Amino acid sequence: MESPPLLCLLYAALLFRADLNEGVTITSTEQTMITKAQGEKVTLPCTFTFGPQDTGSLDIEWVLVEPNEEQTVIMYNGDRIYDRYNMDGRVQFVNPNPATGDATIDILNLQATDTGTYQCKVKKPPSVQTQRIQLTVLVKPTKTNCYVEGSQEIGTDLTLKCKSKEGSPIITYYWKKGTGTEELPATAISNSDTGDLLLKNASQIHSGMYTCRASNRVGTDECSLELNVTRPTNRAGRIAGAIIGTLLGLLLLAFFIFCCLKKQREKKYEKEVHHDIREDVPPPKSRASTARSYIGSNRSSLGSMSPSNMDGYAKTQYNKVPSEEFERAPVQTPNFQPSKVAAPNLSRMGAIPVMIPAQSKDGSIV
Repeated sequence: MESPPLLCLLYAALLFRADLNEGVTITSTEQTMITKAQGEKVTLPCTFTFGPQDTGSLDIEWVLVEPNEEQTVIMYNGDRIYDRYNMDGRVQFVNPNPATGDATIDILNLQATDTGTYQCKVKKPPSVQTQRIQLTVLVKPTKTNCYVEGSQEIGTDLTLKCKSKEGSPIITYYWKKGTGTEELPATAISNSDTGDLLLKNASQIHSGMYTCRASNRVGTDECSLELNVTRPTNRAGRIAGAIIGTLLGLLLLAFFIFCCLKKQREKKYEKEVHHDIREDVPPPKSRASTARSYIGSNRSSLGSMSPSNMDGYAKTQYNKVPSEEFERAPVQTPNFQPSKVAAPNLSRMGAIPVMIPAQSKDGSIV
């Protein structure tokens, strides 16, 4: 009959002993993986309770667990907060007094490099408790560009392209026509991984506004383009024009090369003629001394002649020029200087003009 009260007392004693052995307990264990976009804010929870035997000083530390070490993010110790570590002041406790049982933190302006495993460690001797949260920071799709690849003519195959320059994988692309109420053409083939929309055998019913939406786990981005399918142009005329233009270009190039070569040959010929000296043709002998001796020998006789006797000398023939046997070099004494006689004086003296042949550069007589 007395066994039930004894059992109750024993059970109560066991519970009391269990409470005495129970130390710090972290109660916020509902989120172990969090995904956020770059530039946003994230809240990492960490709430806890103490046990009756926890009588030491409270020490709270958040660290970024890396493969080889732990990097401190923020710390609470001795009623003071230490947050000047490697995040440039972007991390803070939600509760200004974490000793009340709330060690939750906020990380502001997230960066892609913030991705990693974060650990909350609460220490109150003799108890120590930890909790880890995996944070993934992704980049939203941005700078999405839409364009058409191929000729926008009836009967051709063309491709609508959509690509985001920035964004974390995996990015999914989705095409729609108009405001989204219109269905894509039946011949359209869409690739959600590459962002391509293939339109086979295009026609004018394919014309219109197309919008592409790029999305990943943290955000979306859009771009649009206007497709205008027209009738094909005269391709034969284009080809003929291209051929004629090419031929004209080749003719102009050939003419230019011909002119350059001709100019170069002319310069080379002028240079050769200018520097060419014919050593095999001896220059003609000078007739100046012969003419002077001939004029001197006849001066006395010409002075005594009357005009009637000048008929024989009116027309001087070149074949009567004295022969080479009469050519003699003038004899000059060392101190003798030949005097120069002006042309009028020669006329008064009865001198007759004599034509002396000239000599060209190549040695010939002209």
